[in-house]
Amino acid sequence: MSALRRKFGDDYQVVTTSSSGSGFHQQQGSAHKKKRQRFVDKNGRCNVQHGNLGSETSRYLSDLFTTLVDLKWRWNLFIFILTYTVAWLFMASMWWVIAYMRGDLNKAHDEKYTPCVANVYNFPSAFLFFIETEATIGYGYRYITDKCPEGIILFLFQSILGSIVDAFLIGCMFIKMSQPKKRAETLMFSEHAAISMRDGKLTLMFRVGNLRNSHMVSAQIRCKLLKSRQTPEGEFLPLDQLELDVGFSTGADQLFLVSPLTICHVIDSKSPFYDLSQRSMQTEQFEIVVILEGIVETTGMTCQARTSYTEDEVLWGHRFFPVISLEEGFFKVDYSQFHATFEVPTPPYSVKEQEEMLLMSSPLIAPAVGNSKERNNSIECLDGLDDIGTKIPSKLQKMTGREDFPKKLLRMSSTTSEKAYSMGDLPMKLQRISSVPGNSEEKLISKTTKMLSDPMSQSMADLPPKLQKLSGGGGGRMDGNLPPKLRKMNSDRFT
Repeated sequence: MSALRRKFGDDYQVVTTSSSGSGFHQQQGSAHKKKRQRFVDKNGRCNVQHGNLGSETSRYLSDLFTTLVDLKWRWNLFIFILTYTVAWLFMASMWWVIAYMRGDLNKAHDEKYTPCVANVYNFPSAFLFFIETEATIGYGYRYITDKCPEGIILFLFQSILGSIVDAFLIGCMFIKMSQPKKRAETLMFSEHAAISMRDGKLTLMFRVGNLRNSHMVSAQIRCKLLKSRQTPEGEFLPLDQLELDVGFSTGADQLFLVSPLTICHVIDSKSPFYDLSQRSMQTEQFEIVVILEGIVETTGMTCQARTSYTEDEVLWGHRFFPVISLEEGFFKVDYSQFHATFEVPTPPYSVKEQEEMLLMSSPLIAPAVGNSKERNNSIECLDGLDDIGTKIPSKLQKMTGREDFPKKLLRMSSTTSEKAYSMGDLPMKLQRISSVPGNSEEKLISKTTKMLSDPMSQSMADLPPKLQKLSGGGGGRMDGNLPPKLRKMNSDRFT
């Protein structure tokens, strides 16, 4: 356990680990689950049989070469031997018939008689002559003479027919032997697929590897999800095929298959597994078909390897063990851990459920009104100005006509977010100025101060001459000439 923590870090702490003799985990309860019919076997063979073809079977004869290549090896060998045996017997019979019609069989030992084929006096000798001619052995004991034109014609026919049969059967056997199907035997897929978190997203993963040193050129991988479903119109689709994105948009489906790779399918809103959770996997029935295609480097032929994963072969909350280690001068791949997985913490909910819980746990966020400390200071300042306004004599409040002056001045000098809330209290002229783009905060404050200072200056003209004289002739500070009581109130106001 401690070794695994040191190897994978705290973020990949192992919850439980288990391994079997085959090197991979068995999901709990899967052994007791009845094995259902697969569409594609683990070795890539498709469990599909075509029946009731009727007259369509003639299509196989129209493409006889492909039909022979697709046959099993025992039928190929049987047809190969049977074809050559029948052809040899047929041609040997033709040479025997010519010798019989010319009477060469009865005069074979007459030294003065010139037969069609020398030293052919029965069927075995005719058969040996055909084999010597067909195989171009040429022992020199049996040969065609110039007294037999029909033998010369048969010899030309035999050469042409023999070349056709050789080309057809030998070519068929060569293609059969050079088929890259056996190359797929050295392409490995993990026995299980795993679902866990990767880069903060729920991801379906499986592993693929190449046992040979020769590479697969232009290797590409695709995944199909086979699942029964019913359309809104009521149509039942027993094997509906859905595409699983394994990196088409990013190019991750193009593999550089030198070392084992982990293929990932991110489960999001576009994935067919958007509603899949650990609980729903116990009742779901699906099959994931994996198709790996590439060009064999040694032969240049296209190879395709296939496998599949059913729902009981997908492990929830598991991750694959790393198999690559750095040695002295090379990287070593340990295939003994190729199928091994370990359990990691994974939420048992589907992606849809996680998104719904996230939305429910996030309340509506109110608009930002600035720092709370600044907001409290503004409220305290506003309360203080209200107290100052109540201390001003009522006569001065009435002459200024601006009882709410301190509040508006505070709102216009507050933060940007607070100004947005106080726009309704400003005069229409200020609201139009503030709505014009490009007006900076300093311009808005200066214009506001100027507009608010005009009524103050106008109200000073309405003061009695005695108060105007105390104010120092208008617009200046009255601190030196005001009575002590007013001076104290004024100092409290501006501190």
